[in-house]
Amino acid sequence: MKIIYAGSPEFAVKPLERILNCGNAEITAVITQPDKPVGRKKILTPTPVKKFALGRGLKVFDFDKIRLHASDVSALGADIMITCAYGQILPREILDCFKGGVWNLHASLLPEFRGASPVQAAILAGKEYTGVTVMRTELALDSGDILLAKRLKIGNMTAGELSAKLSELAADCAAETLDMLEKGDVRLLLQDESAATYCKKLQKTDCKINFADAAEEVIRTIKAFSPEPAAFCTLNGAVLNILDAEMAEGSGKAGEVLRAERGEIVAACGKNAIRILLLQLAGGKVMTAKDFLNGRKIKAGDVLD
Repeated sequence: MKIIYAGSPEFAVKPLERILNCGNAEITAVITQPDKPVGRKKILTPTPVKKFALGRGLKVFDFDKIRLHASDVSALGADIMITCAYGQILPREILDCFKGGVWNLHASLLPEFRGASPVQAAILAGKEYTGVTVMRTELALDSGDILLAKRLKIGNMTAGELSAKLSELAADCAAETLDMLEKGDVRLLLQDESAATYCKKLQKTDCKINFADAAEEVIRTIKAFSPEPAAFCTLNGAVLNILDAEMAEGSGKAGEVLRAERGEIVAACGKNAIRILLLQLAGGKVMTAKDFLNGRKIKAGDVLD
């Protein structure tokens, strides 16, 4: 079976690696997003998928607008396309290039959390489970019929930790998908449109912590945006990123630092309090609460805003 794989972030690397290890698949090409400037020096950097694919000697295309390259895609002669967090909407001209269909690995239990940030959305919503769904891609956003789905318990994971687990699960789904397609074992399930929910592309403003919320909601915000783009507040006028936290005892004015000693930083919320575990002043390095306190950057009575 000849396959074109389309993906961009680190999340999409493990599924590609698994497909390469499947004996029933041949990757004819990898399609990814164009190189982008990264960091303060704006160094032009390839996507993680591109770096991995080139390292394996695969043919790589990084179309700025894939809709303009339907003839190039068709000329590759692939039977199917598998996509995973590719980052561009596929038009009809691209979908029609594959007699065996285009199959997307989506990091939610569809029809829940269609869109660009399903991992973060599941944590923010306080879901007990999320997962990976394989669907046949159609023109409408994440609306195609479902081939298979696997679920995963979220627990206390941050978005970074959960994404890594879901990437491994997506790799399992990719291998199973190829096996099902090769055997012709394709029984699709319609999505329930009445149960569909959507999530948007994240902006930094979405990551602002509101300490007037209950502690449970504040912790979800922190975990949903960790390690990046990072939930943030201000401390004495400086931007402070908070990357992990847990429930703690205490009450006070929303954002008030109740304790900042003996390796413990506790801040009040609208209801209950949180214990801050990992934090980072803008431009600085990530620190544990204990290390942060050694620098005497925070004290009881300070207010996180």
